[in-house]
Amino acid sequence: MKSDRQTRILELISTQDIETQEALTQILKNEGFKVTQATISRDLRDLKLSKELTPTGTYRYVAAAQRPVRTGNVKIHNAMADSILSVAYSMNNVVLKTYPGLAGAVATSLDSLHIETVLGCVAGDDTIIVITESTEASADIAAKIKELMKSV
Repeated sequence: MKSDRQTRILELISTQDIETQEALTQILKNEGFKVTQATISRDLRDLKLSKELTPTGTYRYVAAAQRPVRTGNVKIHNAMADSILSVAYSMNNVVLKTYPGLAGAVATSLDSLHIETVLGCVAGDDTIIVITESTEASADIAAKIKELMKSV
C-alpha cells in the first residue's frame, strides 16, 4: 500500500502542480487512499521531494530528478544525466552505472520519459538494466544518453 501510494504521489507531482500537503492529501483521499497529513509528510520525506517555484509564482512539489534538459528531440532530467557514470548496451539491454544510491532515482526519471521502445527498467543501488524492444533501440538509447551526459 505504501509503495502504491508513493508511486501515485510521484505520478501526481509529475503531471500536476501540487502546492501543499493538504492538497495532495485531498487528491489521494479522493482516489481512495487512506491517508493523513502526517502520512503524506513522511512520504514526502521518504521520496526526498522538494518545492520549486513555478513560472506563475506559486510553488509545487518536485522530485530531484524532474529538472528537464532538452537536447534535440530528447527530454532528460539534469539529475539523471549528472548521476550516470557509464552506459553500455548488449542486444536488447542497456546497462547504466550510477553513483551509489542513485540508480532508483535515475530509473524513475528514465521511466517518466515514456520511451516507446523501453519495456522496463530494473534498478539496484548503482546499476540499472533497461530492457528494450530490440538491439537497435538499445543502441539508440545508449547513444542518446551518452550524448546527453556530454552536454550536462
